Amino acid sequence: MSKIDIGISESDRNAVAHGLKKLLADSYTLYLQTHNFHWNVEGPQFRELHLMFEEHYTELAEAVDEIAERIRTLGVAAPGTYKSFAELSSIDEVEGVPEASEMVGLLTHGHEQVVKTCRDSLKLAQDADDESSAALIGDRMRVHEKTAWMLRAMLPR
Repeated sequence: MSKIDIGISESDRNAVAHGLKKLLADSYTLYLQTHNFHWNVEGPQFRELHLMFEEHYTELAEAVDEIAERIRTLGVAAPGTYKSFAELSSIDEVEGVPEASEMVGLLTHGHEQVVKTCRDSLKLAQDADDESSAALIGDRMRVHEKTAWMLRAMLPR
């Protein structure tokens, strides 16, 4: 492969890519959790939650591809194993099958965590003057903030 010359130093590209790896790991972990809940949700809100979770995991599936491709654009290998995602992710796996309302709460927390990861990654991209990564991260942050808001609205007060 030829040398990457996109106006971002190698050390800055590596730093941004590391932040994006964490975002990828969080996004993939949240994707798996959401897909699991889609399959296993039960109760009076079954249809609504089943369909909403499908919308969410479909959006996340597209997002993980976009994030991984940005990492590759920066000249760094994207993580792609459960082990690497578990090491990088700040979202805990869920054991068993929680009740529907707990699923909503867990997903709310997961989306909020991804927003926090976005904020950390955004600082790295901004410090590196990497507008492309910053734009991707900002877009992801907006999606997760809105999704968390919608999920929170479903929780009992």
